[in-house]
Order: sequence, then C-alpha cells, then structure tokens
Amino acid sequence: MGQQVVRYSEAFKMKVVSELESGKLATIAEARERYGIPGGSTVQSWLKKYGKNEQRSRVVKVQTPDDRDQVKDLKQRIKELEKALADTQVQAVVNDAYYKVVCEKHGITDPEEFKKKLNVKL
Repeated sequence: MGQQVVRYSEAFKMKVVSELESGKLATIAEARERYGIPGGSTVQSWLKKYGKNEQRSRVVKVQTPDDRDQVKDLKQRIKELEKALADTQVQAVVNDAYYKVVCEKHGITDPEEFKKKLNVKL
C-alpha cells in the first residue's frame, strides 16, 4: 500500500499561518507537532504563500542617493580595470611573440635562457 496523502483546507493552512505570525505558536516545529503535520517544508510553504510577513526572509537594501552613486562609480571602475587588465594581457602576448621573432632573427636558440641572462644583468 502507498503512503497516505493528507490534503489540508485553505482555512486550516491560514489558521496555522495566522497562529505563527501572531506568536500563538512560537516555531514551525511547534505548529507541526500541535497539528500533526508530517512534511518538513509544508508549513514553510504555507507561510510563503499565505503569510503577511513573508518579507522576513527577503533582503531589504536601503541606500541613500550617494550610496547608489558610489556603487555605480565602483562598478564603472571595475569595468575600466577589467578592460585595462585584458589590454595588458593582450600586450604581453604580443610582446612575447615579438621577443621570440627577434631572438630567431638574431640566432638566439633558447629565448627563455637568454631572457634569464638579461634579467641577471638588469
């Protein structure tokens, strides 16, 4: 035989939610125990659907106009820095390729070893 499915009326769900929100029931666990509700997330879903205080779980962000401007400026600065980093990485690849071509033209067979020697001299 399969598991028994329990269907709760809208009025019952709203009663449980109301008792939780008013403080008559202190916790979801207490509500589940008092009314014999087996599902772990059942009451939570009722709170989300029927509750007046559903905003409790949401993040409320309060910003002044200066804060918003600062966030906007910082995001713009991040974009600029990301572009500068990408440009620098492309330039490094180009410089490395140029260095290898120059080494070939001057008969340097091991560009990495030559680079090490140059760094020691510098």
